[in-house]
Amino acid sequence: MILLLLILVPLLTGILSFAIKGDGAKTLAIISSMITLGVAAYVSGANYTDVIAYQHDWLPMLGSQFSLMGDGMSSMLCLLTGIVTLVVFLANANKEVKDPGAFYGFMLLSQAGLMGVFLALDAFVFYIFWELALIPVYFLCSRWGGEKRIPVTFKFFVYTFVGSLMLLSALIYISLQNPGMSSYSWADIVKAGSSLPPATQQWLFWLVFIAFAIKMPIFPFHTWQPDTYEQSPTPVTVILSALMVKMGLFAVLRWLLPMLPYGVAYWGNTVVILSVIGIVYASCLAIVQTDIKRLIAYSSIAHMGLMCAVAFNYSSVGMHGIMVQMFNHGINITGMWLIVSMIEDRWGTRDMTKLGGMAITAPRMTIALVIIAFANIALPLTNGFVGEFMLFNGLFYGDGSVPRIAVMVVAGLGVILGAVYTLNMVQRAAYGNAVEITGGSKDLSVNEYAGIAIIITVILYLGVYPKPLLDLTASMIAPTP
Repeated sequence: MILLLLILVPLLTGILSFAIKGDGAKTLAIISSMITLGVAAYVSGANYTDVIAYQHDWLPMLGSQFSLMGDGMSSMLCLLTGIVTLVVFLANANKEVKDPGAFYGFMLLSQAGLMGVFLALDAFVFYIFWELALIPVYFLCSRWGGEKRIPVTFKFFVYTFVGSLMLLSALIYISLQNPGMSSYSWADIVKAGSSLPPATQQWLFWLVFIAFAIKMPIFPFHTWQPDTYEQSPTPVTVILSALMVKMGLFAVLRWLLPMLPYGVAYWGNTVVILSVIGIVYASCLAIVQTDIKRLIAYSSIAHMGLMCAVAFNYSSVGMHGIMVQMFNHGINITGMWLIVSMIEDRWGTRDMTKLGGMAITAPRMTIALVIIAFANIALPLTNGFVGEFMLFNGLFYGDGSVPRIAVMVVAGLGVILGAVYTLNMVQRAAYGNAVEITGGSKDLSVNEYAGIAIIITVILYLGVYPKPLLDLTASMIAPTP
């Protein structure tokens, strides 16, 4: 039942938030996120010794059970969801939003959907939570977004809706391949999918992969992302960038790789090439940006491209690197978005050409920016280093025996370019001639201190001692092809 709490707490408090007026919804959201984080921490601790599971009869006529499981990978992502959601609520506690009851209600409903995606061990349950996580984000973007929110949100909706229909079609087809009645359990779906003829798996692969690739996003299915990140309110951008992109990569590891092994083997090199192209392409676009939000959006595409390339490269150390880096990327990108939000609140702009001298006017914020930026480019002794080192190790050795030097070298350009655009952003925003603060507090406020402190503590702790995270992710039920 402990797994059920990870879904029920944000779900019920999210529904309740719609009936609460004023700051009461914000307070409820913070309390709810604290409880959820406590449960996620307990589940993560329990997974050092055992895998937690929950199952209940639900839709027997469809062969579907309400089945949840918390192994190392899913509990790690639930822990990340708990941390990120709490940090977002804390960092925005001093900010006013229009209709806070609806805003925090949708945020909590999205958290419930994310928890369900990471815990689901039934394909039908997985699909329902996949949609539940996305629907609140649509309303959050369309109601609280920027001036261009309507066309941008429509584009986001079309992308995700088409991908969801493709995924649903593939899951229904595969479930019907079981002898007797159809079944949506993870074991039966994997058995049915992996037993299909190679030619069938090859076309089914694209139905499933495109749905996940849109969510990560991977080149060339990424075009919805920069505009959506730019137009969304920062708390929603954090959820999209730190958590929802992980839905796609998690789904690849949990469902796609074991379900369609022949399709993965046939198209794996194509996906690796697309991912590596995306790394360099997004990094080059990030370099020429002047809007910090768009810069970080493109950097996220590059980071996810590296993880996706390794996922289709069949390396044990690479798989562990993906899981470690999913967590670390979520932490680091959350810190980056929080700093961007603070800059916009104080200077009224995200344009780097209009910023400068933050080290003079807001020194504590600058220290936080530098630490988080170093983690984002995987500097040693920050949390990003260990995961990225494991990823390149897995990428270099390919399937465990054949080196892919050319792929690794091209992907390595992303590291160099990442340092270029990240350090350039730090230099232009934090140094040079000081620009006077036009709004908000001069430096970090108390609630912003709390959110940033959590982020920096995780960055430094896992950078020096990553063993707890490595131990947690040591077990996952989805085998590699």
